[in-house]
Amino acid sequence: MGRRDTDMTQGSTWKHLILFSLPLLLGNVFQQLYNTVDSVVVGNAVGTEALAAVGTTGSVINTIVGFFMGLSTGAGVVISQYYGAKDHESVHDAVHTTVALTLILSVVFTILGVAAVPLMLRIMNTPDDVWNESKTYLTIYFWGVAGVMIYNMGSGILRAVGDSKRPLYFLIFSAVTNIVLDLVFVLCFHMGVAGVAWATAISQALSAMLVLYTLMRSDGPYQLHWHELQLNPVILSSVIRIGMPTAIQQGITAFSNVFVQSYINHFGSACMAGWSSYSKLDQLCLLPMQSLALANTTFAGQNKGAGQMDRVREGTRKSMVLSISSTFLLLIPLMLFAPQLISLFDSTPKVLYYGAIFIRILSPFYLLCCVNQILAGTMRGTGDTKIPTLIMMGCFIVCRQMYLFILSKLTESFVLTALGYPFGWLLCSLVMFIYYRSGAWERHGVVVTDQKK
Repeated sequence: MGRRDTDMTQGSTWKHLILFSLPLLLGNVFQQLYNTVDSVVVGNAVGTEALAAVGTTGSVINTIVGFFMGLSTGAGVVISQYYGAKDHESVHDAVHTTVALTLILSVVFTILGVAAVPLMLRIMNTPDDVWNESKTYLTIYFWGVAGVMIYNMGSGILRAVGDSKRPLYFLIFSAVTNIVLDLVFVLCFHMGVAGVAWATAISQALSAMLVLYTLMRSDGPYQLHWHELQLNPVILSSVIRIGMPTAIQQGITAFSNVFVQSYINHFGSACMAGWSSYSKLDQLCLLPMQSLALANTTFAGQNKGAGQMDRVREGTRKSMVLSISSTFLLLIPLMLFAPQLISLFDSTPKVLYYGAIFIRILSPFYLLCCVNQILAGTMRGTGDTKIPTLIMMGCFIVCRQMYLFILSKLTESFVLTALGYPFGWLLCSLVMFIYYRSGAWERHGVVVTDQKK
């Protein structure tokens, strides 16, 4: 398979960030196509209730997957710092510890996910007309959740050493497979919501197998040898110390969105379908900043490992410029063609009404997200995950839930309810910027290469 890793401790910062983030962006687009295509197919071929059932399960899925993804961030930081320090033996140990941990957690999260489905649906106040289909979709999804966990951890390993292209190729393959299976299962076999769920599970399993095969065949310190799987205590400790705060933050934030979804569900299935359609477009528009944040995390991790903090700060500034610019360009067509974009999912007048309003009110606030995403990426790359986690949890969970609770007692407005999201974004970006400017994150960062000595 050869080596396609990248040393980001030298060379053009612009070049590294752009060339590394572009495959990430394309890969994230294809990853979003999983649930988006599911929604398009069921919305047009099955009905509004099916669209609401599939679309509103995202917060439940992200509760468990988000926790694991946060933990994988810790693994990526550890591997990228060792790689930047040219400590190949530790890169090898970190890869095998990470894969072993992933396999163990895949079993745990499968059991937890399947068992928690009815509870999650009750917490969201899921209406009776979409209950059964939501339960079907979520149950099947969590039976196949190991696929998405293994793929994301494996691709995280590749990204940590500067290879963002091969994970993209695997996502393209699995996304195309998902589209084909969606059409076959729903249009030919009339399996409905169960069909799109099985299509997603199968496609994710294929992407997991591809990334594992790549790690096995790679020529470098990150090559996977099954007989060398281990839980190295020093490396596992670093992964948990760096990744656990982010894991808790992402898991609890996603879980808090279950409660946010319950407020949206209060307005009925048409509003749910409109919110679902908006959410798919929302996720696509956030991808440039998220991809640049991931690129910046790897860039910061490698340069932290090499002791080049000036280069870390330079990467942050340039990532911010790229993030705000690309997000602003996306906002123009999104705002102009809001009804037409919503109609891709469901052309019912009420769904179009709700979806277009959500887009035009919330999307301008995406520029705020650029600030907190890029700064959080820098801090995580340098190993400072505790303070950013506390900031995000305070803003995205505590303050947002307080806002929604107070609002629900004062008025019943779906617009003001939806504004709970940008309220959290604004607060988080402000606090994160103040913390970044203080420079405290440089002192709080973890240098994993020192802990092996």
